[in-house]
Amino acid sequence: MNKNKDEKFKIILEYIKDLSIETPNVSTLTYVRENLTNYIMDIDISSILIKNKALEVTTKLILNDKKDSLEKAFFEIKYATVITIDENLNDKNIIGKIILCDLQKIVYPKIEKIFLDLIKIAGYPELKFEKKVDFEKLYNEKIS
Repeated sequence: MNKNKDEKFKIILEYIKDLSIETPNVSTLTYVRENLTNYIMDIDISSILIKNKALEVTTKLILNDKKDSLEKAFFEIKYATVITIDENLNDKNIIGKIILCDLQKIVYPKIEKIFLDLIKIAGYPELKFEKKVDFEKLYNEKIS
């Protein structure tokens, strides 16, 4: 069980909820390798309340071809983190920041590494995630 530095939340467990890497054929593999710059990472974060006042937070990464090419590969991971939040915290904005920002700063590097390693093993060794995700900035943009 991981405790964050402020003790506002605790990570109870983490697991890969779903994983999909689809390359239909060798011509798609070749085409996607040559056009990896068309692929952009999307992130979606959702949460549900589970028993004992715990939350299951699902961080979903999808690597998509934004150019609408005919030959596409599909890459997606859903990573779940079960957390408990300090029972004295009732402010929805603080809880939202924990889920969308504070927790993501802890788990995202691990999710990104798992996802990138698996995609490389699946036949795309050249793939790199150039941009680092700034969860503080994303959170601040969302509440603005």
